[in-house]
Amino acid sequence: MGQLSSISSRHRKAIQVVLLLASAIFLGFHALHLQADFPNHSPWMDWSKYTDEGWYGDAAIRHFQRGHWYVPGDFNPAAALPVWPLLESVVFRFTGVGVTPARALTVSIFALILLASWLLLRRWQSLSQPSTPSLAPEIAVLLLAVSPFCYAFTRLAILEPMLILLTLLALLAASYSEPEQGSNWRTRLRTTLPTLALGLLLPLMVLTKTTAVFVLPAIAWLLWARAGYRLRSFLRLGIPPAVVAAIIWFSYYSLIVHPHFLSDYQYLFSANAYTGITSDNAVSVLRDTFADGQWIGPILYPCALLAIVIVLFINQRLLRNPLIPALILWAGGYAAFLAYHNNLQPRYYLVVAIPLTLLVAIVFESIWRHQRIIAPLHHLAAGLAVAALAVIVISDAHRTLHYVRTPEYTFARAASEIHDIVAADRSHNPLVLSISGSNLSLMTGLPSICDDFGTMDLSVRVRAYQPGWYVTWNQVDDDKMDALAPLYHLRRVAAFPAMDDPERNLLILYRLDPASPDAPRRTHRRRSIPRLLQTSLGQQPSPIQLEH
Repeated sequence: MGQLSSISSRHRKAIQVVLLLASAIFLGFHALHLQADFPNHSPWMDWSKYTDEGWYGDAAIRHFQRGHWYVPGDFNPAAALPVWPLLESVVFRFTGVGVTPARALTVSIFALILLASWLLLRRWQSLSQPSTPSLAPEIAVLLLAVSPFCYAFTRLAILEPMLILLTLLALLAASYSEPEQGSNWRTRLRTTLPTLALGLLLPLMVLTKTTAVFVLPAIAWLLWARAGYRLRSFLRLGIPPAVVAAIIWFSYYSLIVHPHFLSDYQYLFSANAYTGITSDNAVSVLRDTFADGQWIGPILYPCALLAIVIVLFINQRLLRNPLIPALILWAGGYAAFLAYHNNLQPRYYLVVAIPLTLLVAIVFESIWRHQRIIAPLHHLAAGLAVAALAVIVISDAHRTLHYVRTPEYTFARAASEIHDIVAADRSHNPLVLSISGSNLSLMTGLPSICDDFGTMDLSVRVRAYQPGWYVTWNQVDDDKMDALAPLYHLRRVAAFPAMDDPERNLLILYRLDPASPDAPRRTHRRRSIPRLLQTSLGQQPSPIQLEH
């Protein structure tokens, strides 16, 4: 194993082409079987596969299916997070509403993530070591493309891929920022465009997912590096985009949210406040936050931790590349949010997986280019680094190919059969009440409202909208029965096995028949909900949900 500098330019380019070609092939696999289930019996038991694709695209779905995006009293997250539904609206205008175009959009975003990652690593390699050839950009792209973790979650129409793309673009914009020098128009344009781009990207990140604030230190660090680590230059670079971002965000909030959708905006935060770190659970939460990083990859994650140790304690010269501390700040900042929120869902770790994967590529690839190690030790270290990268690629590619070859369509078939039953019954309102109702709307076109979240209490919402059908997973919870029993008699019509979560693997369809006037009222004691988990507005999460 020789140094990379000893590889001829022709051979190096051939290796780059092979790595990028393999990445393109695995990227193409992402676009297959878009209606298939999230991989069943995978290591990632995440409830987003039942709900989030519909919830966070609901505004776009309802706009085209109902003619208006807003349903008063129901769950309307677009008030606080408008970027994703607006983007979906553009796609749906050409394709119509459907889960396939929604997921195709996410796959396209993942393709842009790969491109942005490649450009970002190329940019900082040229700035930090312009005379030293590097394969790190191509290795990083391949690691991301073959990752089964990325395959599973970047095929769902959820918020995290869009947040990752915007973060990478913001890091790229920061990478091109520089203090204004000279007065000719070309120089002004070169210094103004990154400022304007960053000023636009920052509010877009927050309006995609509010947790974007936890990755801002990574962007600030690159600006600090581009300012030459001088405070005055940093302020000259940082204040203009911060002002532009603040103007855009406050304009949206003051002109749209505050006068029209303030309760929906506030509810998004209150509904997500049912978990959190406390003095009593701090040790276990921090332990779980750290341990659950294994979701990223059983080999990749330990390699990422090793890369951080190498950078901080063994080869601190790597810190001269400002992208490395920025990636650590990105991963560490978002991990801090995970611990603070204490709702350790696998999908949240997707935002951590990207910077850690890029870090592995940079650090491990640098080992065989390191010229200050004694030759035998260098050969050993280089061989181990290459072997580790090869094992990651081979094992991840094998798992991803397994998912590609074995698609299942249990949820899609269940949704289709529910649609057929509802459409065939003209005597009942086709409106479906369900926690997965928005997903059903996305997949089948059935109108729906949510049975778990909303600014109206569920019983009030049921009276207001009078759904004709109720779809639930495995059982009817007590609080749902309390809201429905005064108005309806639940008649079980059908049940469909779907997905793999023991708590949610049977999708049950009930027809809501009017209750007879003399029907006995249910009189059982409600389950109590711990004070910490209560919210101040709207329907409370069910105890079963809180476990997930």
